[in-house]
Amino acid sequence: MSTEITEAFVKQFNSTVFHLSQQKGSRLRDKVRNEMQKGKSQFFDRIGLVSAVKRTTRHGDTPLNDTPHSRRMVTLNDYSRADLIDDPDRIRLLIDPTSDYVQAFTWGFGRAMDDEIIDKSDAAAKGGEEGGTDVSLGTGQTQMSVDGGAVDDLNIDALRRCKKKFDQADVDESIPRHMAINASSLESLLNENEVQSNDYNSVKALVQGEVNSFMGFNFVRCEQLDNSSGSNQYSLTTGEYDGAGTSENGKRKIIAWAQDGLLLAVGQDRKARVSERDDKEYSTQVYMSMSIGSTRMEEEKVVITYCTEA
Repeated sequence: MSTEITEAFVKQFNSTVFHLSQQKGSRLRDKVRNEMQKGKSQFFDRIGLVSAVKRTTRHGDTPLNDTPHSRRMVTLNDYSRADLIDDPDRIRLLIDPTSDYVQAFTWGFGRAMDDEIIDKSDAAAKGGEEGGTDVSLGTGQTQMSVDGGAVDDLNIDALRRCKKKFDQADVDESIPRHMAINASSLESLLNENEVQSNDYNSVKALVQGEVNSFMGFNFVRCEQLDNSSGSNQYSLTTGEYDGAGTSENGKRKIIAWAQDGLLLAVGQDRKARVSERDDKEYSTQVYMSMSIGSTRMEEEKVVITYCTEA
């Protein structure tokens, strides 16, 4: 049994378990491409750009052109967790915490899915016939949020430039576009005059203190976004990579993507087992496991914005 559960022993006839504040499961899983995977590693194939061949003669030979193929490799990562509930403790408790343990595990494993997606959004993807080629996101798919010659939190200008990158790459507008932001970036965005104005924002979620969508992006709040450790430098005037401005190092990464641009592969979804352990004096064991992996499927469908926080 968890060595910390003694704090829940009944002293004042408290009969409920209270879950501390936390992200309750995954917020990104249903906003990326989902695939089932068999085997530790699996390849997902892609077909590239093709163009029409202009006919210049009558009755000429049929042109034969190779269609470009490429692939991305996903390697699964295994997760597991277990804890014990002793029979003597059930007597001292007014509750059976088994179902609450399962619930807590489920939420934690959901957050692990988000971590996989976030980590792989800007990491080197595994390409090539055997997955031996590292494919970087590229500085053209990154930018910095700037204002008045300084690094800024998420602002309207950064959103415009992010949208422009998707549009210039002809990313299909029928594919949902998402943006993962944290509480600081959301507050910054809510302070922007254009978001506050109904002339610019048809989504009236500000009444509830949140922006659901704006400029074609569906916003998802996620506090698991991490800081960059890279050294690329960006202009404080344009916010674009110039190799001579301010470093991305230590800046918060805000991730924007088209839904099929990121992939979550599931070898085994969350599986919970509650069983008796005869080797642990017949204590009840709560166990959960899963195998998942993630990759970036296309660089043009992911944009990273580096921000500072107030």
